[in-house]
Amino acid sequence: MLDIRDLSVRFSRYDRSLRQVHTNVIHNLQLSLQAGEIVAVVGSSGSGKSLLAHAILGILPGNAEVTGCIAFKGEALTAARQRRLRGREIALIPQSVQYLDPLMRVGEQVRQAARLGDPAELQVNAFRKYQLADIVAQWFPFQLSGGMARKVLVSTATVSGARLVIADEPTPGLDAPAMAGTLGRFRQLADEGCAVMLITHDIEAALSVADRIAVLYAGTVLETARTRDFAGEGEGLRHPYTKALWNALPSRRFAALPGAQPLPDAPQAGCAFAPRCAEATAQCLALVPDMRAVRNGEVRCHHAT
Repeated sequence: MLDIRDLSVRFSRYDRSLRQVHTNVIHNLQLSLQAGEIVAVVGSSGSGKSLLAHAILGILPGNAEVTGCIAFKGEALTAARQRRLRGREIALIPQSVQYLDPLMRVGEQVRQAARLGDPAELQVNAFRKYQLADIVAQWFPFQLSGGMARKVLVSTATVSGARLVIADEPTPGLDAPAMAGTLGRFRQLADEGCAVMLITHDIEAALSVADRIAVLYAGTVLETARTRDFAGEGEGLRHPYTKALWNALPSRRFAALPGAQPLPDAPQAGCAFAPRCAEATAQCLALVPDMRAVRNGEVRCHHAT
């Protein structure tokens, strides 16, 4: 359904001396999604998760330069094709509730997103599924709580009939039953043949519904692993950073990882994780590792076996 190869994104700006400088935020990123699966994209703030979503949809700002290949259903996603498919075959559930039109009633916003079937019926069914009272359809966004607004955004994407759904942090502000219902709806969409990219900080929530987990760090995917690989002490995982994330969970060892993720404009010669990695060698500091297949997963590490 979606195939991303060697994706890089950089931003241009002028410094105080009016010299043009470039900031690389995504580097040689590889990722794929199949119809019928959920791939959760996890990583710390600043790793490039939302920028990845915006690159797929073609909604990056004008000073962004994108290289590499993004293909949807086997055909390259050119700018013209992104405009044509956006909101139709590819739907985004954005991270910020400010994406809702402040001057339009929320029910109308959901109805406008519907592409197949009766828009009014789809909107009513979606609101009832997410436990939004019928009267909410007549409200404006400023009248909604944060959790209600997020349910409206999810409703907008799920009535669209899209085959690829990108959900950018869709669960903050939701109570436990609403979160379980939202994640369950994503599972239902995947079981119906859609591909779902779930962007989240919540690894445990992702593990409850995803088929695979893609781990982002400093603008690239370091590992793509099956959900069942996240078990025990992380023996099934391939990259030291993925193992550190797994063991940092409160339900695991709650073990802190020293250091910090490098800034996007920091010089980078080898592996971005090498300065924090206990297993790093001179090779790691000098050479950027390629993405390669290891034990039914993919990893960007010189020493993974």
